[in-house]
Amino acid sequence: MSTTTTLQKAGGPGEPGSSQPSDGLKAGLKNRHLSMIAIGGVIGAGLFVGSGGGIAKAGPAILISYALVGAMVVFVMRMLGEMAAASPNSGSFSAYADRALGRWAGFSIGWLYWFFWVVVLAVEATAGAVILESWIPAVPQWAWSLIVMAVLTATNLGSVASYGEFEFWFAGIKVVAIGAFVVVGMLAVFGVLPGSDNPGAGFAHLTDTGGFMPNGWGSVLTGVLMVVFSFMGSEIVTLAAGESEDPRRAVTKATNSVIWRIGVFYLGSIFIVLTLLPWNDKSIVEKGSYVAALDSIGIPAAGQIMNVIVLTAVLSCLNSGLYTASRMAFSLGERGDAPKSFAKVNKRGVPMAAILGSTVFGFVAVIFNYTNPDTVFSFLLNSSGAIALFVWLVICLTQLRMRKILVAEAPEKLTVKMWLFPYLTWATAAMITFVLGYMVYDEGNRETVLYSLLVAAVVIVIGVVRQSRRKGELAAGVAAGAAADVTVDASVDAS
Repeated sequence: MSTTTTLQKAGGPGEPGSSQPSDGLKAGLKNRHLSMIAIGGVIGAGLFVGSGGGIAKAGPAILISYALVGAMVVFVMRMLGEMAAASPNSGSFSAYADRALGRWAGFSIGWLYWFFWVVVLAVEATAGAVILESWIPAVPQWAWSLIVMAVLTATNLGSVASYGEFEFWFAGIKVVAIGAFVVVGMLAVFGVLPGSDNPGAGFAHLTDTGGFMPNGWGSVLTGVLMVVFSFMGSEIVTLAAGESEDPRRAVTKATNSVIWRIGVFYLGSIFIVLTLLPWNDKSIVEKGSYVAALDSIGIPAAGQIMNVIVLTAVLSCLNSGLYTASRMAFSLGERGDAPKSFAKVNKRGVPMAAILGSTVFGFVAVIFNYTNPDTVFSFLLNSSGAIALFVWLVICLTQLRMRKILVAEAPEKLTVKMWLFPYLTWATAAMITFVLGYMVYDEGNRETVLYSLLVAAVVIVIGVVRQSRRKGELAAGVAAGAAADVTVDASVDAS
């Protein structure tokens, strides 16, 4: 019985205590893997390399931007956690949308999410190649991109446990690095760090250069657009949970901890930067916010240290991106919305065709990044840029419907509940819609939204047409079956 049309029965495959998920994937992820995937999933390379621009735009008020987006992510994760804890599934929100909103919705958001991540593969492979080429210039940048992609493809083809182990260490390095940065930075802020070149100004830098909000509320909204993309990937843990030892426990734990993860890693680290340096210090943009902060303290080789951490974040994103894209392709194949080969697993429980299919597109995108960067690759980048926001919006709409289904069919599985339902769900959906609308208003983001909407519209049309055809085929099949029954009955009567 399809996992998209019925909730898994308690105690069955894919439930806590089972060693094999119901869809054929193996439960190779340990609890420590899931814990670190959940923590590392909200720490993207964008946090390290993109925060300087936001600080320069909004000043200390960029903290409000991070808090607003962080709250939005917390609410979305809570909704997703409610559904995933009730029915862990490798297709996650795509499978839930399939059931709650219709086959067209599951098809559309699944393929859009897959598209988003395979484009991310190319972006991250190029980012990693830039760093590696700076260390070993004898190897050209394009070769480094292919090497990085090939190595992580091999990792994912090995087993889900090998993916989990790599991600455990990648995420671990990010977590330790940011944790150390926060602790060391806080000591320097108050002037108690031995050997620090920064005298420490306490919290004075939050207001001593034009006030806390030097560029007004408009800059806060612009800051939201600049930081929102660094939060992408927080939903990965709900896909990975389906291959864990105890899916419901993993999802519940990840959902409950997302608040402190965002608070410490995002708000905490940016707060340190803003208290160590005036927000308009040129080095924040020129060197990057974290390197500038470390340089102000007097940490030797701060730039190279940050390069190692950024490379780790890039490899982590690549590793998780390939895993996520392949599992979404697997789920689509399982539901008949992708080639059947995508739904097949080997003896190790790995969907090889789904992984290789995702990798091929990623390799092609990498090639376009070097051969047609201003045309084909630019279109790929822009047309996938807003998809993650579409995914979050669909999660909101799906949860509104799924709550009613769960209450009617299996209320005991509502172990995680969205707060203030349905009001906070609607408020979150409204906030996401506002962000998308403001992106259209903002000239720098308008092209991204419009191209993303164009691609989404094409995929949705295909999904609706497919659903209509299936309904027609089903109706024809039912009619043919009824006609056959009538013929049989008539033959019996005649005899």
